[in-house]
Amino acid sequence: MSVQVENLEKNMAKLTIEVPAEELEKALEKAYQKQKKNISVPGFRKGKVPRAMVEKMYGPAVFYEDAVNSLVPEEYSKAAEESKLDIVSRPEINVEQIEKGKAFIFTATVAVKPEVTLGEYKGLEVAKADTTVTDEEVEAELKKEQEKNARTINVEDRPAADGDTVTLDFEGSVDGVPFDGGAGKDYPLTLGSHSFIPGFEEQLVGAALEEEKEVNVTFPEDYQAEELAGKAAVFKCTIHKIEAKELPALDDDFAKDVSEFDTLDEYKKEIKDNLTKKKEEQAKTEKENAVVDKAVENATMEIPEAMIDTQVENMVDDFARRIQSQGLSMEQYMQFTGATVDSLKEQMKPQAVKRIESRLVLEKVAEAENIQISDEKLDEELAKMAEMYKMELDKFKELVGEYEKEQMKKDLAVQEAVTLMADSAKEA
Repeated sequence: MSVQVENLEKNMAKLTIEVPAEELEKALEKAYQKQKKNISVPGFRKGKVPRAMVEKMYGPAVFYEDAVNSLVPEEYSKAAEESKLDIVSRPEINVEQIEKGKAFIFTATVAVKPEVTLGEYKGLEVAKADTTVTDEEVEAELKKEQEKNARTINVEDRPAADGDTVTLDFEGSVDGVPFDGGAGKDYPLTLGSHSFIPGFEEQLVGAALEEEKEVNVTFPEDYQAEELAGKAAVFKCTIHKIEAKELPALDDDFAKDVSEFDTLDEYKKEIKDNLTKKKEEQAKTEKENAVVDKAVENATMEIPEAMIDTQVENMVDDFARRIQSQGLSMEQYMQFTGATVDSLKEQMKPQAVKRIESRLVLEKVAEAENIQISDEKLDEELAKMAEMYKMELDKFKELVGEYEKEQMKKDLAVQEAVTLMADSAKEA
């Protein structure tokens, strides 16, 4: 394999990769062996047709596609390494020559890491965050804990009220005609949760058990089911069950039940200390984000579009994995939200650009400040990860390859660059 590199405009490069004819022949034979069991030709048993006969009948190009799919990933990987380019995008592949008995030639157009010119990145001025915790915030946190420890009671002596959870049957219609998805039986609904379309839950406040209640609503103009958007609907509802929360008293007994403290005052102090710590951590993150944003504003770079496209595609893949872990496929997500892959990519593009700019600037700062991560520092990080995954350090290290270790060192260097910039910043 040989590779020629042509530098293009806007941080792009084209690799012309030539694979010897012998390697192409091996790939064609491999493609034939893969496909022959499915090939039928009169006069031959299925799977026993000679390759020469297949190529004579269907043309020599019959195995080209499989051969290309087999050759390109491996040969591109070798060429990318040999080129010494810092490639930051997926390749755009074009076949230039494929012919039996000749060298296989293809090109790979890629984005290369752009050069960054740093501006000011130390001593930057950022706003000072307020980390004061008010009594109201402590009371709000206490109220959340009270809500978590509430017990649910059945209500039979009054109508439904805001905040109650009701179990109801409902059937909706538009112009007197029922519509798909408009009916439910024994459906649990918390009034005031805004789970249903605007106006629905409010009209159930005051409804009595087993009373048939007519609810009149209008679907929003941007409703996901286009055939219902903007239309008036009538729902016939019957509440079969009303449940309310009974809150515990906020006293010393409550503090003993939900914490390690004996008095409510001690528990409140603990809440305040935790909120202060949380605010301080949030302030640290906001400060770091602010200095990075300013350093990016002060820097200059030209990001190739292919690099952005690759980042967006990676973000979409990550998003798909996250929702899949929650039991939802991308197809279902698109159906429920009305989104498309293209609209999702467009939505993610600004964040993709920001991530790229931030990373490039921070890597350049680490380089300018000669931030080096020692093997000892890397071992500390590996030890933390091994503990997190509840594995022995030596066994965990066996699972981490050299490439992953280098990436971890880069990530640690970037984080040290952030710390350096934040520590030197002036808070106003």
